[in-house]
Amino acid sequence: MIQNFVNFLHLTAFHLVTLKMVVMWGIVLVLLYLAVYKGFEPLLLIPIAFGALIANLPTQGMVNLPAHGQPGGLYYYITKGITWEIFPPLIFLGVGALTDFGPLIANPRTLILGAAAQLGIFATFIGASLLGFTTRQAASIGIIGGADGPTAIFMCNKLAPELLAPIAVAAYSYMSLVPLIQPPIMRLLTTKHERRIRMKSLRKVSKLEKLFFCLIVTVLSVLLVPASSPLIFMLMLGNFLRESGVTERLSAAAQNEIINIVTIFLGTSVGITMAGERFLNIETLKIIFLGAVAFGLSTAGGVLMGKLMNYVSPKNPINPLIGAAGISAMPMSARVAHLEGQREDPNNYLLMHAMGPNVAGGIGTVIVAGYFIACLSK
Repeated sequence: MIQNFVNFLHLTAFHLVTLKMVVMWGIVLVLLYLAVYKGFEPLLLIPIAFGALIANLPTQGMVNLPAHGQPGGLYYYITKGITWEIFPPLIFLGVGALTDFGPLIANPRTLILGAAAQLGIFATFIGASLLGFTTRQAASIGIIGGADGPTAIFMCNKLAPELLAPIAVAAYSYMSLVPLIQPPIMRLLTTKHERRIRMKSLRKVSKLEKLFFCLIVTVLSVLLVPASSPLIFMLMLGNFLRESGVTERLSAAAQNEIINIVTIFLGTSVGITMAGERFLNIETLKIIFLGAVAFGLSTAGGVLMGKLMNYVSPKNPINPLIGAAGISAMPMSARVAHLEGQREDPNNYLLMHAMGPNVAGGIGTVIVAGYFIACLSK
């Protein structure tokens, strides 16, 4: 009887469960809790969590390689969307179609805020190098400071694919925690008076300006950093579809069906790399810590630049809070800046002003990623 029971267990997969798998199940539950009950980026964290769950179960037909004339598992093929660099650019197509670039065009000064918010990327690149990571790995970790998950995945896949799981999870986790991480930094670095600053209303931006902006940014960015071409091209194509006014069906598809489907596949593909054997190590803890540092320094860089711009040009003040939106978490960080402003002055509307540095930060992170790829891929 006992032998029959043992034989039965060996027909199942219970005997293949390891302690690291069980620990990862706990991490999956934490991610699902944050997504479902706290509302932190559920569109991203739920697919990642389910992918991580599958990665830590003794599955069949999911991740196995083709062998003996048999096809590979389901995610052997789906994850090609990451390794072949398909998913991140498609996400950018949807982001472009969803985003209004008008605030940046109306107030080009906010480009400086977006540039300053890249501080965390470069500072963390140096810090990661000092902690023993290779320059390729350090650059991939630093890009977490841009708060741009698709760009982090795109760059990591090129420079440090072995770190894809912890870097992607850190990037998306910190993106989801923007409403918790950024406000204390913003309040620490600004005075009550600065948080009450009201900015001049933005001028109306014409359709022609928006269309030419897409074309000019595409040409300049590709000429400046060719390695960023796939992301910049798809971002600007999506926005051109939005602003042209003659491709409503294509714009709607980019904003809805395409980005939604790709988000599911991208998230689960990232999660499925989170096998306990690779994820549970000191290196992952270092990446999580460095990601938090990168995120905090990028937020601080944008806010401090806003303060400096006010010192240089006091007649046309900028509310420094919008500098925190210079990271690429669109439009969440812009919303956080707006809400922080309203904590001090309920009638102060900063959302559209904050979208300027938000868009600039998104473009800036892509250019920085392209620069690192160009310098370190050789």
